Amino acid sequence: QVQLVESGGGLVQAGGSLRLSCAASGGTFSDYTMGWFRQAPGQAREFVAANNWSGHSTALADSVKGRFTISRDNAKSRVHLQMNNLERADTAVYYCAARRAPYAAAVARSGYEYEYWGQGTQVTVSS
Repeated sequence: QVQLVESGGGLVQAGGSLRLSCAASGGTFSDYTMGWFRQAPGQAREFVAANNWSGHSTALADSVKGRFTISRDNAKSRVHLQMNNLERADTAVYYCAARRAPYAAAVARSGYEYEYWGQGTQVTVSS
């Protein structure tokens, strides 16, 4: 059983930056594709970013390309989401997710493919 704990959320002004982190435990971290998803009030959960077990294959939602970066540290069992130039539309609860996919070259964008989820961290962007 993998446990995921997000941190780093908060309130930031538009144009600012935040760095989210997700600490994983209970499994071999390098066996997992790690993803970030978000859900705004009244809206469906949406894919934000993911990277594969090595971090060499990465996917980003079109809405965050050029602003967000995903990275991982397998030695510390952590995945990070660096969010720059934040917009009000980025306001949401951000969730870390894990999908067991050792040596997978591609990353999954659908939340249904992820087995483990964190509790989420709130990101609020003010104007």
